[in-house]
Formats: sequence, C-alpha cells, structure tokens
Amino acid sequence: MARDPLFGERIVWTSSPTVLAPPALARGAGFVLFVLSAISLSFAIVIALALRRAPAGPMLFSVWCAALGVAVREVPRRWLRNARYVITDQHVIAYFGPFRRSIERQAISFARIFWSDSDRNAGDLELVRAVPTGALRRRLMLKLYGVRAPDRVWAIVRGAEAIAPAGQHAERPLAQRLDHGERVIWSARRHPQLRAYLPHGQREWGLLGIGGCLFLGASRMVEDGIPALQRVAHGGLPVLSFPFAALTFGLSLAVLLVFAVGCYVVYDAVIRQGYAAKHTRYLITDKRVLIQRGSEELHVDRGMIVDVIDAPIGDGLHDVFFVLDGPRARALAASGAFGELGRGPHLRPVFEAVDDAEGATRVLTENSGPELPRAA
Repeated sequence: MARDPLFGERIVWTSSPTVLAPPALARGAGFVLFVLSAISLSFAIVIALALRRAPAGPMLFSVWCAALGVAVREVPRRWLRNARYVITDQHVIAYFGPFRRSIERQAISFARIFWSDSDRNAGDLELVRAVPTGALRRRLMLKLYGVRAPDRVWAIVRGAEAIAPAGQHAERPLAQRLDHGERVIWSARRHPQLRAYLPHGQREWGLLGIGGCLFLGASRMVEDGIPALQRVAHGGLPVLSFPFAALTFGLSLAVLLVFAVGCYVVYDAVIRQGYAAKHTRYLITDKRVLIQRGSEELHVDRGMIVDVIDAPIGDGLHDVFFVLDGPRARALAASGAFGELGRGPHLRPVFEAVDDAEGATRVLTENSGPELPRAA
C-alpha cells in the first residue's frame, strides 16, 4: 500500500470531493452581491436617462459587486476541485492545494454528517475533537467537503469498515443504516416546546437585535422612499417613464433586500431552532449514540462517553448531556453539561427535551456495549 508523505503511514483510503457546491455562506453572500449590483445598475440608469450625466460611479460599483459575487461562488468550487482527502492508519488528512490539515483518528470525539441537497448520496463529514472543558476549552475540527457516502467514510475513520454498510442513501432512516449486527436499544424524539423558539445565549440575542435593527431600517426606507418618489414625480419626471420605473425598482429592491436579510437573521436565531425540535430523533444502539435532524446527523461511539448528566427542564422533560473523554483530554469536554447555554446552528452530543432520560441514562451507564475497533 502507498504511504502518506506527511506522516509516513499506510494509506487506507483516499478520495477527492465529488460535489463542488459552494458553502451556504458563500451562496448567500453571492446572492446579496448580485442584488446590490442590480440596485446600483438601476440607479445608474436613472442618472443616465433622467439627469443626462455619466453614471461612472454606480456602474463601476455594479460591475464590482457582480464580479465579487461570481468570485464568492466560484472560488470555493475551484478550491475544492484541487482538494484531496487521505485516511492513514492513525490520521485523517485534508489537502487543499499547498495547505493541509490533519486530525488523529483516536482523538476524534464525534462526527457530524451533512447530506447534500443536490446529491443525496454525498455530503460533508465533520470530525470534531472537543477538549477540554473550563478555561482551556477548545475544539479542533476537520471537515471533508462533498465526499461520496460520508457515512461509509466515517466507518473507515472509526475502524468499522468491515461491518458497516457500503454507503447508503440519505433519505433512508438512520435506524436502517446501522452497522451489521448493530441493534437499537433506546430511541426517542425531542418534544417540541414553546421555549425552543426563545433566544438562548449571546449569539441568538445578538442576531435577534441585528434583525430588529434591519426591520427598523427597512421601515425607515419605506417612510422616506415614498415621499422621495412623490417629489421626483412632482419635479417633472413622468411616472410612466422608464427612468421612474428604474428608480422605483431600485428602491423597492433595496427595501426587500434589507427586509429579507432581517427575516433570515431572525429565522436563524430562533425560528429554525424551534422548528428543528420537531424533526430531531435520538437513538442509542449497543455501539453508538446517534442523533438525526433533517439532513444532519451526529455519531458518537459509546466508548467516548464517560459520564451522563441528567438536567430537568420542567414539564417532566430532561436534557441529557454526554461527558466525552479522549486521549490527553482528562479534563473532559462536557458539550454543554457545565452551563453552556448558547445554542449553535449544528447538532451537539446532547439529548434535549426527552421524557425518558432515566432510561437513556440507565442504558448508557449500565448496559455499555462493546467498543468498535479503533486505529492503533
């Protein structure tokens, strides 16, 4: 077998991204830039036709926004086109042109899988090492973008390729994509609560404040824009003329852009978290802890869980936090068990709002299954 030149270890798997879609943030930024380009182009038309002046400034800004929007969407594609992923006996390595990142296979605390919307047989695999808690808490993450059958790649990373399926479709339930011989011991769904729609932590409160400011800005733009259009019409620009239509289109598009960004910020802060509660499922097998929410999954080997913390939240429901251990991480990473109230956009190794926390705790502490083989 070939050996990797970085560590000199035997290569057990190598591949390149099969889905070259830009990240969601790049797609959103590109959309905003294209809209700004259209707004600036509208104002350039008004200046050229109504004022009879050269619209050099708005035209340059429009071209710059359009070019930057194309770059924001295409640069990640070209970056991924040159990427290469390698799994050796002890490491997972991602090469991005002249740059590389690596993580030890034994040090991985859990994995997240994000199935692609365009190709349901591919997705992103995020490997997370969370160590330790307290003042030195930090996270090391390595993300493999656009890999074919990310669940199969994760099986290779955890050393279970001999018993794992050959890669399954994302639309199949998680319980039907287990390792050969693996069985479900406990399952539950997250109970939807009204409090799930309330902000938690500085991030969500900050996003909610930003959304409120954007809504106020959009309302102020409407209040000032309508009288401005009336003054332009009274000044002699015909309402049915093309320059007036371009001016109205530019102002309307600017208001809609600010309002749409505000809606997305509020949705990301609170609404998405509450809506996701209806589609979150928890599974405990004899080997792993699995969480599924839409196209996102979280996988934790039970051998990484050294303690379970049951936290009542009222109405007979509990949050179940997993204390994870790992090499050179004896301070433990709690993943929320020590008062981390802020919610992130992705799944965490926590069972939230379950009514059978006692059963989950008993299964994890008294009926620990055999550990999967891991790299030496």
